[in-house]
Amino acid sequence: MADAPPIGVLAYQGDVREHLAALAAVGADPTEVRTLAELEAVDGLIVPGGESTVIGKLAARYGLLEPLRRRVADGLPVLGTCAGMIFLAREVEGPPQDLLGVLDVRVRRNAFGRQVASFEAEVEVKGIDGQPVSGAFIRAPWVADAGPEVEVLAEIDGKVVAVRQGNLLATAFHPELTGEVRLHRWLVDLVLGTVAERGSS
Repeated sequence: MADAPPIGVLAYQGDVREHLAALAAVGADPTEVRTLAELEAVDGLIVPGGESTVIGKLAARYGLLEPLRRRVADGLPVLGTCAGMIFLAREVEGPPQDLLGVLDVRVRRNAFGRQVASFEAEVEVKGIDGQPVSGAFIRAPWVADAGPEVEVLAEIDGKVVAVRQGNLLATAFHPELTGEVRLHRWLVDLVLGTVAERGSS
């Protein structure tokens, strides 16, 4: 079991630097991922916030959509935040865009409003002990529909803002912008568990 598991941040666009710093803070070996070789070198991945259509277009251009789907099918732990949640989803309400389609949810883009409607909130997240999770909601989506294997982890005003499906975690908010690292620690734990399972099989 690696002490500092290699975990990548999909680095086409978005809050890459903040996620790298959060991963380092919880004991991971963080690295940027843009190419197939870089993807193959990591044991976990974060898809950051940003602009989901841009992330999807660049992942398609660099030939990473299918490799990402295969890695997720093989159990790769992934955390998607804001745009990352959208990119992971099976469906997005609105114009079509490149999606991984690995998380069985339908999401609504900009569901909480445009940039001027951004806010921070304390979110009670199932599975995270202690104080509520501090998250920044910036043009944030919410989950409009979730499949039977998706566990709802958090809601705000009845709107689903965090989910889990197996080794996939996704939030509508940005924890990395508020100094919150417990979701990153959860990802590290998933990675270590997956690596240990692989080593014992």
